[in-house]
Amino acid sequence: MLTENENDVRLFQTIGLSEQKAKETLKNANVTKNLKLAINEAAKSGPISQDVGILLYHLASKIKNQIADKIPFVTDYITERKLDTVQRIDAALVYLLANMSNDVNIANFEESCGIGVVVSPEQIEEEVEKFIKAHKSEIIEKRYRFNSGPLMQQVRNILMWADGKAVKNEFDIQFLDLLGPKTDADLAPAPKQAKQPKDKQPKVKKPEVAKEEQKEAKLNNEKTEAQTISELMRTKVNFHKPGENYQTEGYVVTPNTHRLLQQHLKVTGGKVRTRFPPEPNGILHIGHAKAININFGYAAAHDGICYLRYDDTNPEKEEEKFFVGIRDMVEWLGYKPARITHSSDYFQQLYEWAVELIRKGQAYVCHQSGEEIKGFNPPPSPWRDRLVEESLQLFNDMKDGLLEEGEATLRMKVTLEEGKQDPVAYRIKYLPHHRTGDQWCIYPTYDYTHCLCDSIENITHSLCTKEFQSRRSSYYWLCNALDVYCPVQWEYGRLNVSYTVVSKRKIARLIQEGIVTDWDDPRLFTLTALRRRGFPAEAVNNFCAQMGVTGAQATVDPAALEATVRDVLNLTATRSMVVLEPIKLTMRNFPQEKPIKLTVPDFPNEPEKGRHEITFDEIVYIEASDFKEIEEKGFRRLTPKQPVGLKHAGVVVTFQSIEKDASGNITNITVKQEPVSERNKPKAFIHWVSHPTLASVRLYERLFKHKNPEDTSEVPNGFLSDINPASKKEVVAYMDASLTRTAKVYDKYQFERIGFFSVDPDTKPGKLVFNRTVTLKEDAGKV
Repeated sequence: MLTENENDVRLFQTIGLSEQKAKETLKNANVTKNLKLAINEAAKSGPISQDVGILLYHLASKIKNQIADKIPFVTDYITERKLDTVQRIDAALVYLLANMSNDVNIANFEESCGIGVVVSPEQIEEEVEKFIKAHKSEIIEKRYRFNSGPLMQQVRNILMWADGKAVKNEFDIQFLDLLGPKTDADLAPAPKQAKQPKDKQPKVKKPEVAKEEQKEAKLNNEKTEAQTISELMRTKVNFHKPGENYQTEGYVVTPNTHRLLQQHLKVTGGKVRTRFPPEPNGILHIGHAKAININFGYAAAHDGICYLRYDDTNPEKEEEKFFVGIRDMVEWLGYKPARITHSSDYFQQLYEWAVELIRKGQAYVCHQSGEEIKGFNPPPSPWRDRLVEESLQLFNDMKDGLLEEGEATLRMKVTLEEGKQDPVAYRIKYLPHHRTGDQWCIYPTYDYTHCLCDSIENITHSLCTKEFQSRRSSYYWLCNALDVYCPVQWEYGRLNVSYTVVSKRKIARLIQEGIVTDWDDPRLFTLTALRRRGFPAEAVNNFCAQMGVTGAQATVDPAALEATVRDVLNLTATRSMVVLEPIKLTMRNFPQEKPIKLTVPDFPNEPEKGRHEITFDEIVYIEASDFKEIEEKGFRRLTPKQPVGLKHAGVVVTFQSIEKDASGNITNITVKQEPVSERNKPKAFIHWVSHPTLASVRLYERLFKHKNPEDTSEVPNGFLSDINPASKKEVVAYMDASLTRTAKVYDKYQFERIGFFSVDPDTKPGKLVFNRTVTLKEDAGKV
């Protein structure tokens, strides 16, 4: 027989305490008494999850004896997930101590604890932006050595109920936006401060302040971002191991959990199994790239598999082109699904489970209209307690097409996190499905389908964006109500990019208005558009890795993505000489009767990676911006008084004379050439083209003028009024003829001294078309 102490140790272990922690707790009689009372009270509501257990322990260890009688009261708030953080519990205890002599005023109590207060990512972003702006000059001066700890605390003081991790993540993102990626200098150890004479030593800070600043400085100087998805998933993400779902905070353990987990492990062999579940009703965009990388990347990093599952439960909006486009983009990013599945594969099983829910009294047929149940506080359904037999008959009538669209829905008896009750599980739609045809006229909703498809496919980690956190309770509830294997849902923040829109409806408007050509217009941030513009898949993946996997929504400047693109293209894009605004240059003393063939490296710093041949003759074309007729201070290229070198040709040209047409436009510059030597070494070398081939080059800028074109406070007249008229410019460029022999669609090039470019699909035999991917420098070409 167990002793009382042993029983208490086991009791404390049920809420997530380790054996050692449980034994340490027993040494404090007061905490032990409080914790046992809290556990017994919480157990009345069902099994105690680990996250609730942590909060109960905090309550037991912090509550004062004067208000110990309020433990059941506070515990009820904890089990109802109204007091869901230690900050809220601390606020509750402060309020109760201050109001010991009075009955608890529930409204005042809940207000003081921030119950129901949700701090949105947008609020966090706005507050952080204010502090960044106020200290901008100091941050730019100190860069990543700036101590942001005090600023974070000030934001927390303003947004009392904000998630601390989300606040830190927003600071990290805005630092990246302002400063760009960390340089070698940022990562080098801080220089040691010279010792000051004793009489000039600064005052010693209080130990606790100094300790906190040291901790913050360490965090700021630590290189936390991963450079690749593989590195991120192996070193920065701490998800549960397959089969250890029950160890995850918030996971609901039932008497059958371990049996179901053992069955699950037999199917998966203990391997990680994830899925990317897009709705086939639109084109994927940059935010989806993060989801693809997290799901496929986590599986790949842990020797697991990932499914591509089309969430095809709404025949009204699904089109074949979206199915094809989604798969193409997944494969373009470098991932191959272990299986391609559809939610519709499981329609029969889902229907049978819906019938089982009704039989268990956990679902009912409701006749409230869609309008009536909109919002967070709709009126309760008068049909919630209708007889099981009646709901079964009505649900069968729905399936058999005996009811009109909107006349009835099947609803689940569960309350979501935000308080919304009884989400819809099935609705009537008299539309043929692309795979099942006219077999069904009832279709399941996301709330019903998603978790059950994850269960059927034995998914180990259900990874989804933060907005689905409010569905987590229905996810766990539904699997447990049907007594089937329950995966773990993990949420991460969405990735958004400024100066763009990604809504299907809004992009369709841009197309209809003729502002962009199609879904793959290079000014958009759909994945097809990024591929067409020339963004390498590797760069998109690396960018997603650098954003990390946190709960905070990230909205980043396109410059951050473009910087990652430059990093990749700088190593992979073949160099070539192209002139966008040509001026004719004639060498009066060209030494050869025939053109000279020169062999130049594809990558000047790595000649072993390949070479190509160019032509050099007495007439060449240079950029108009590389000549100035009137001297300017700091200008290092060709002027009437200043010679310039020609790249790869090994010659210096000196101005002789100039010719212009009747309008004053330069038609020819005559120069004298001579070999480069120590005596005449030029200040600069410029690119040029001889015997050119013509090509069309499209130069792109941001499509919108404002950071948030959908924000009416920034753009009162709507996003269509915010179009940048200079977002696209097309020029006829002169390029070396070697490009016509080698360039293929999507090939990437660095046009020397200009930028990175990609061959556009509009290219046809004899007509090359290029898109500018990014400029060579971040600030070049900005409007």
